[in-house]
Amino acid sequence: MTSHAFHSTVLREYDIRGIVGDTLGAADAAALGRAYGTMIKRGGGTTVSIGFDGRVSSPELSNALMDGIISTGVNVKCIGLGGTPMLYYSVFELETDGGVMVTGSHNPPDYNGFKMMVGKKPCYGEAIQALGALAAAGDFETGSGTVTHVDIFDRYIDRLVRDVDMQDFKVVWDPANGSAGPAIEALVKRLPGKHIVINGAVDGTFPNHHADPTVEANLQQLKDVVAAEGCDLGLSFDGDGDRIGAVDSQGRVVWGDQMLAVMAGDLLQELPGAPIIADVKASQALFDRVAELGGKPVMWKTGHSLIKAKMVELDAPLAGEMSGHIFYKHKFYGHDDAPYAGIRFLNAITKQGGDLDALKDGLPAAINTPELRFDCDEVRKFEVVQEVKERLELQGADMSTVDGVRVQTEDGWWLLRASNTQAVLVARCEASSEEGLDRLKTALVAALSGSGVAAPDDL
Repeated sequence: MTSHAFHSTVLREYDIRGIVGDTLGAADAAALGRAYGTMIKRGGGTTVSIGFDGRVSSPELSNALMDGIISTGVNVKCIGLGGTPMLYYSVFELETDGGVMVTGSHNPPDYNGFKMMVGKKPCYGEAIQALGALAAAGDFETGSGTVTHVDIFDRYIDRLVRDVDMQDFKVVWDPANGSAGPAIEALVKRLPGKHIVINGAVDGTFPNHHADPTVEANLQQLKDVVAAEGCDLGLSFDGDGDRIGAVDSQGRVVWGDQMLAVMAGDLLQELPGAPIIADVKASQALFDRVAELGGKPVMWKTGHSLIKAKMVELDAPLAGEMSGHIFYKHKFYGHDDAPYAGIRFLNAITKQGGDLDALKDGLPAAINTPELRFDCDEVRKFEVVQEVKERLELQGADMSTVDGVRVQTEDGWWLLRASNTQAVLVARCEASSEEGLDRLKTALVAALSGSGVAAPDDL
């Protein structure tokens, strides 16, 4: 079988992602299918699930991927168009030996990629590099697999509503024209209260706004409808439905770590002392809150695959990221399903007084920057972080290096890490006062300038 070399930028830490027609195409999808099918077959597997999102390029890529997989003798159960969580669910429900979702996630419309499971676990890190090595060597299994189309949509919705335990809320849901739209529209019909869905039609050009709930500008339409309709809150989703965002009745953003704090307040009543994981970008207030509630706060690396692996290691019932990936192992499967997280969020609000505005008011007020993302070459971004880390070590800084550098000072903390999905550096600062925030920003600017990197304008 012909060997295939992937573009140097597409094999990421926790998925495969590139620009269609530039760094990623149908030939890459077919080669990935052959490598992935080979990995599954050599691990004793026979069948995998495949799904795809609403991007214009997704059908072509998924067809090429499936052709590659069946050429190894592995069978495919194709669940068709849907959100990434439905693909994850299918691996459990259909008892397949793994699964691949064709999705560009929250990236712009010209991006696409693949999120993978081997068995019931995420495929990431060295396993992704191993797929690249298999393809480069052309070391593929051969055989004649089959493709079977399986409709699991209704079963998926039934599973989501199984854990509903909420009061009558009035909620706006915004799937952002992403592939989870049909699932959201079906789900809300089975919830108590009144629910309004906006941007529910799947449209891979994302005509209304970019499908990333971590960027406040993308939540403006949601805020407007919440205000106009007098709703209790609004929920927003990314392009493939594995990340969630929220606003309260006043249009204030409830960030990922604040959502996790609300969810922890509910979960720790049922599972006292449980470990709860959050990524290095999360507020110190979250870790303090989990400890106050009697839980065990755990700071870990950013990345959905990395968080899921840590959850298995610690047997943690709940985890989350600032990016809006929320993972429930309690009553669920431990993967990031944003519609399900929405249900559990509404349950948690119900159990703690029923008023999201009050719950947000009750969280400590930290002064912080948003997540700052600024361009940096794919290779250089890792070098910059390493250089900053080495200089800080010489200075004896109080820091965590679990993922990039998170530096703790009397004022608060600042973070610098390399994105694993884009050619950017990611930074964030959080303090207890405006003056403290200014000092943290100054320290971060100095750290960047030491590596010849200009700080972003919004720092």
